[in-house]
This record gives sequence, C-alpha cells and structure tokens, in this order.
Amino acid sequence: MLKGTYTAIVTPFAADGSVDYDTFKKLVEFQIEGGVDGIVPVGTTGESPTLNVDEHLKVIATTVELCKGVDNVIVVAGTGANSTSEAIELTKRAADIGIDGTLQVTPYYNKPSRQGLFEHFSAVAEVGVPVVLYNVPGRSGIPIPVDVVADLAANPNIVAIKEAGGSVERVSAILDLCDIAVVSGDDSLALPMMVVGAKGVISVASNIIPDKVSSMINAANSGDWEKAREMHKKYYSLFSGMFIDTNPVPVKAAMAMMGLCLEEYRLPICAMSDELKTKLSAILSSVDVLKGDA
Repeated sequence: MLKGTYTAIVTPFAADGSVDYDTFKKLVEFQIEGGVDGIVPVGTTGESPTLNVDEHLKVIATTVELCKGVDNVIVVAGTGANSTSEAIELTKRAADIGIDGTLQVTPYYNKPSRQGLFEHFSAVAEVGVPVVLYNVPGRSGIPIPVDVVADLAANPNIVAIKEAGGSVERVSAILDLCDIAVVSGDDSLALPMMVVGAKGVISVASNIIPDKVSSMINAANSGDWEKAREMHKKYYSLFSGMFIDTNPVPVKAAMAMMGLCLEEYRLPICAMSDELKTKLSAILSSVDVLKGDA
C-alpha cells in the first residue's frame, strides 16, 4: 500500500492554545502542492497525546476533506492507543470519516507481551481499515519483534510497517521473513532503508521541504540512486536537525522561522532553548530553506 513520501504533519496551535484549523488547511495544501503521496495527521509529530478526541477527529476530517479528489494523495491517520478498545473505537470513528489507512503505534507504557502485541494489532485490523504498524521503541518502550511483524503480515488488513527504531538491519530482517511494505520513520535513514528494500518514508522534514523529500524518495524508487544520494547528502543536516530536541519541537520551530505556523505547543511539550534555536536556524540557512530557494 505505502510507497513514496507521507508527511507526518504538525498540528498548529493558535496563541490561545486552540488548534488553528485555518493554518492547518494551508499546511495540508502546501503538502499537496509539494507532491507528497500522503498525509499522516495526528501522529507523534501532530502532538496527538495532547489533543482531545474531538480535536483528534476534526484534524483527521479536515485532512480527509482537503485530500478528497486529489489524485494519489492518501490519508493515513494516527488512531493508535495503549488500550486496544480505545484504539478500535478511534479507528472506527476515523473510518467513518473516510481515512485510507490507520497508523497504529505499539501500545506504550504497559509493555505487552509478544502475544499481547499480536492480539492487539489483530483486533484493530478487524475494523477493516488498512493498518500500518508503527514500530517506535524510543517512544513506546518496546519494539514489535520481527517474528511478530511476520505473523501480523499474514493478515490482509495489515499492509505496512513504519520503522522508527533506527535500524536498517531490522528492515532486512523483516523483509527476509515476510512480504510487507516497509517505510522509514526517520528522514536520515530513509535512503539507507530503501537500499535494502523499504518503499519510502513517513517524514518529518517534508513539513518544511515536501517537494525535495518527495523528489529524493521518487528518485530512489525509480532506481536513480545517484540523484537520491545527492539529495540525501544535501539535506542530511536538516534531516538530523529535526531531532536536536524532542519531536515535534524542532520542526515547529523551523516552520515558525519560515512563517508557516506559530511556535506554539501544549505542555508537557515546550519550546527549545535559544542555543538550539540558533543551531537550528544555521542548519536551515545552510540548506537555503530560510532564503526561500530550497
């Protein structure tokens, strides 16, 4: 199902802390114009833990409405939870809105067993929406074991996995055991992962440079590895710079510098230090992003 560039889009907030839906619409339109293959609202980058259910669903609905009728742009909404019943309920409600797929994070904090993981994802898959597994042990506390991924891949409703564990070797291990689409969850590892068989990226950096990330990923998928390597090299500092502080703090700070949204967060997420902002600004300038000619 997944092949290409999918933007893990930020959720912009107004100065009073409310979701800024007008700005959000502009951000989605910016992504569509940039040629991405899909939008992933209310994931980690979209600050889903601090959105209430109504906001969560309205962000999804806004994304679906804007992408409706746009060729080859799909919506894969974050509807995961560490309670299986909650994940099922949120996925059902998002399915009624019209999403094309659901991103399902590893249940965090409660650290389920291998069998618990299998039963959790299998239960969510029964909703009938294509499921993208989300392996992010740095956030969830545990990985989805490779053999569990292989078992889940036998379910026709489980179509892909987002690998955000920092391991290219793990991509090879997964593809050695099963036929499932793998996409990178880290921009800096997107190209290395594609070399061993991944199909694309769920990107943070594409919030800023959707056209450039899309071009790099499309080049790799078409076999133009020289072009893909050149773009990876040019934007590597930006890819890494998106994680000099907790995601989504750097990307929101960068977008604020570019005039795309306000630098507003919800606690416990807060603004980065002035020292890191200076470092981030230098990174953006080094790849011409702040000059408007990236």
